[in-house]
Amino acid sequence: MSQTTFDEDDLFGEAAEEMRGEVERHLADARESLPAADAIWEVDADNALGVLNGLKSALDTADAADHLRAAKKQYVMGERADAFEDADDLEDEIDDLEDLIEDVQDAHEDVGDLAGALPELRSELQDAAEAGDEEDEDDE
Repeated sequence: MSQTTFDEDDLFGEAAEEMRGEVERHLADARESLPAADAIWEVDADNALGVLNGLKSALDTADAADHLRAAKKQYVMGERADAFEDADDLEDEIDDLEDLIEDVQDAHEDVGDLAGALPELRSELQDAAEAGDEEDEDDE
């Protein structure tokens, strides 16, 4: 009959490996959830607003941010428990991914702002053009 060991050092080592595996899985899921490069480069729309709305949708990082948050939670727990022998690679990967997600989120916000401003700007330009046309008619 084999006997399972319940040595605390062995259990802690197993838990640390599992925790590192969780961090790595969440980081991989976050990378996979990022927008595809082609999705933000190639567009199919009839007008500028359609392009901007498509781009805004393509720049959504909600799932990637959720996975990164889960990775960071596991990483912080492991770090505070001093469970990782060498976690510099995890920390670097988390930092790099966090920077990338922030860049994409910034672009998403910029596109959203522009998409919100474009219809109003178009309307103002149309009003200005119509006012100019009315003045030309009055001059004749």
